[in-house]
Amino acid sequence: MSNSSSPAQARITSVEMRNIVKRFPGVLANYNVNFDVKAGEVHALLGENGAGKSTLMRQLYGLYKPDEGQILVDGKELVFNSPADAIRSGIGMIHQHFMLVPTLTVTENVALGLSSTREPMLDLDLVEKRVLELSKLYGLKVDPTAYIWQLSVGEQQRVEIIKALYRNAGIIILDEPTAVLTPQEVNDLFAILKKITAQGHGFIFISHKLHEVMAICDRVTVLRDGQMIGTRSTEGITRDDLVKMMVGRDVKPLPLQDHPEGEVRIKVAGLRAMGDRDAETLRGVDLEIRSGEILGIAGVSGNGQRELAQCLTGLRRASAGTILLDGEDITHMPLLQRMSAGQAYIPEERMQDGAIREFSVQENLFLRDHSAPENTHGIFLNFKRMEQRTREVVKEYSVKTPTIETPIKNLSGGNIQKLILARELSRQPKFLIAAQPTRGVDIGATEYIHQKLLEQRDSGTAILLISEDLDETRSLSDRIAVMFEGKIVGIVKRNQATVEQIGLMMAGVSMAEAMK
Repeated sequence: MSNSSSPAQARITSVEMRNIVKRFPGVLANYNVNFDVKAGEVHALLGENGAGKSTLMRQLYGLYKPDEGQILVDGKELVFNSPADAIRSGIGMIHQHFMLVPTLTVTENVALGLSSTREPMLDLDLVEKRVLELSKLYGLKVDPTAYIWQLSVGEQQRVEIIKALYRNAGIIILDEPTAVLTPQEVNDLFAILKKITAQGHGFIFISHKLHEVMAICDRVTVLRDGQMIGTRSTEGITRDDLVKMMVGRDVKPLPLQDHPEGEVRIKVAGLRAMGDRDAETLRGVDLEIRSGEILGIAGVSGNGQRELAQCLTGLRRASAGTILLDGEDITHMPLLQRMSAGQAYIPEERMQDGAIREFSVQENLFLRDHSAPENTHGIFLNFKRMEQRTREVVKEYSVKTPTIETPIKNLSGGNIQKLILARELSRQPKFLIAAQPTRGVDIGATEYIHQKLLEQRDSGTAILLISEDLDETRSLSDRIAVMFEGKIVGIVKRNQATVEQIGLMMAGVSMAEAMK
């Protein structure tokens, strides 16, 4: 297994894409796009879902070939026929969903796909030594003997970075690198990126989180509808400037109006549940949510929010406590019965729990409702009616898709989320659980989803909003419940507490102490 990151091997220092054009049937994905990145910088690529960012980067990484234009590495024009060509040329890519084998160790994952100097034997001892060297050099704290399944999401991301560095990548593409990280892990990642850029590497940073772009990036290039809007230095540019470049208009926060409180719709008392590691994760949660109210859950990831959502939806069994929906005990009610009782769920992991990747837009819309009387003719499905309804929903919720038969995996994250939102809200639920509803979603789609949630609240639905974005929680919620280590630390009205006070409660400080 060759040591691809040998100091003797020169590292690339610049990549340039000139006048890139990429067409698909009926879609002009990129039109005359110019983009470049240099060693020692982090260059952000921004744009709404469907703006052409991923298509552009897939051409740089050899997954697609440009129809027109040039790719230059250190001033020399190259043609990439596969990711292997890009990797050999010094370009690495770390995907939003990591490409790691859970049952293999860190060392084995790094070694995958590399040739050995003593075949058929493997060079795992040499690989492990180099992994430790890279880990020490760049502050990437990873145990090379650990199995991937034993690592946190942040640690798995470090393994992906080590894989790229091991292959001597001078320029590394990061696709939504913070989408699944906790705030602490984001800070750790940024410290690592600064160390790596100081050593002469360059990064392309694809993200929807503008405050992170402003914090870590040197330059920003914005795409809209497949075309380049402009490249700007982050020094002196504002968040509003970037939003206007991305969307083509100003995007203002939606005003949240106070309104009379309704009746208690959902009541949770003494709820306890075990986590995945045989330890109690929910430790006596008490909550009430009224009709026409959004109750936001704030807290650092891993403090029981995920388990709370799963217990409320019936995906995880409660070990103690009760859940009442309009006075009816649904604590141990199966998922389908809860749905019939008026519950809906927008899951945290949309591609794992909310959709089937290979199914079409239409099939995903009717995943749970295909057997409803209006969708059947006796024992047969009423495809004509389902097709008509799908077209109505796609139009009503502004879902961008080539056709309703397109596999959902081919849609952008924002459009997948809109479809899941449409499916859940079309049931006119009494109680909606929205877990991370805008994670990895662009500004325009986020604005749309927020609007739909507020409309649903105003129609009388009780909504539980679980979000790691404190700004989102504060802007949408009527009340905010703060979770820490499986308990509710306190519940405040949205204007009763400052960000600092909520932050203290998120760190475990009692409500009484935090509010002093």
